[in-house]
Amino acid sequence: MKHYKIEAFENLVDAFQSFPSIGKKSAIRMAYQAVMVDSFAAMKLAHALETGINSIQKCTKCHNMSEDELCSICSDPYRDASKLCIVQSAKDILTIEESGQFNGVYYVISEVKDLDEEHLFYAVGGVDEIIFAFPPSIATDTMILYIEDKLKGLEIHFTKIAQGVPTGVELENIDVMSLSRALEARVKI
Repeated sequence: MKHYKIEAFENLVDAFQSFPSIGKKSAIRMAYQAVMVDSFAAMKLAHALETGINSIQKCTKCHNMSEDELCSICSDPYRDASKLCIVQSAKDILTIEESGQFNGVYYVISEVKDLDEEHLFYAVGGVDEIIFAFPPSIATDTMILYIEDKLKGLEIHFTKIAQGVPTGVELENIDVMSLSRALEARVKI
């Protein structure tokens, strides 16, 4: 028996399914919506994806998402540049900003192996406090210790967001209230 298949549709399903948290059923629903129900919305999505891919880059100072050399946070003269919040991803910056509890600047470090020490020293210039906003895990504790060791000669206070952020949960999956409380109750390391 021959299997019914539309190659263009299958390719679209595969493309949707390649995104995190999108399973086969969701990908089929999204692909069907795009090609059979609302092609205008699908074209709008395609245009937004193309524009985003072509115009969003890493900020040269903090590695946040930006349309310019410096992101809007790094170039904002009203931000408290004496407080630096180190996060694992630019998505985490969006989550913290939504909480409204932090008016400092950021630095994104995904993994220790990606850390450019010279660039880190550039980013911490003028900083009095570094706040580590990582989800708790052995890997992130190791990264915190590594960064502290590299910066130990500088007069910087190290803190991390308070526990209450569940172990193994990414910041983007934490409600704003819990994140706000964790930032307010951060602890000295």
